[in-house]
Amino acid sequence: MCKRSFRLFSHKNATCRIASACYDSITAEIIKQRALLEEYIGRYPLFGTALEPVTLVDNPPPIARIMADAAEAAGVGPMAAVAGAIAQMAARVAIEAGAAEAIVENGGDLYLHSDKEVIVGLFAGTTRFSAALAFRVAPAMLPRAICSSSGTMGHSLSFGACDLATVVSRSAALADAAATRAGNLVKTAADIPGALNTIVSIPGVDGALLIKDDKLGMAGELPELVKNTDAETIKKITREKGSLFPGFDEEVYPDMFNLPKKI
Repeated sequence: MCKRSFRLFSHKNATCRIASACYDSITAEIIKQRALLEEYIGRYPLFGTALEPVTLVDNPPPIARIMADAAEAAGVGPMAAVAGAIAQMAARVAIEAGAAEAIVENGGDLYLHSDKEVIVGLFAGTTRFSAALAFRVAPAMLPRAICSSSGTMGHSLSFGACDLATVVSRSAALADAAATRAGNLVKTAADIPGALNTIVSIPGVDGALLIKDDKLGMAGELPELVKNTDAETIKKITREKGSLFPGFDEEVYPDMFNLPKKI
């Protein structure tokens, strides 16, 4: 099994784990894209608050266009795509520099580029599936994005009560936006089949996995679902202090909180 080293990086309200020889370039790109987005939101505040797709105005930067296109496809507001969009744009810098591996996780939204297998653990709060399952992503399936949303943990806005909504796509912005849409659709376990049908019908979405209480549903093309054998999974969840994750103790897992800020 490939052993890889991840480094933590925190900038404003984004907390990332990065595996790449081009770490400095990736972090610089995260800061750059965040600044471009903030400048645009300053000129067009609706982009930062809308809960449904918007029409772009006033010479938007590329990241805003990527987010807006993903939001339009998924039927959500553009900020639902922000973490995935930044993760992929940051990884792209390393890929263009010739890096064999560029893995960027932005608060549970991942963009994966590697010539080796990647195991992605799935955390579903207090459900029986939590940290028990993982995706085994073969090199032939990469590059790929795997993004997640939840209505029961984390600080992101959700109108549902899905414990875990995970979407796979070649576009991290789309996977992020579609995961938000999926999470919005699931309020009870009975909503899972309909939500899956909606999400996998979105052009560009490969597949989706949804967990609510003791029910799990999958649809589309997904990596192999395997038993998670990583006993350290809970320590590897990136999150900001104060976000709502059940079962966490900030004294037990201090490495997940108060990360040094790189401005």
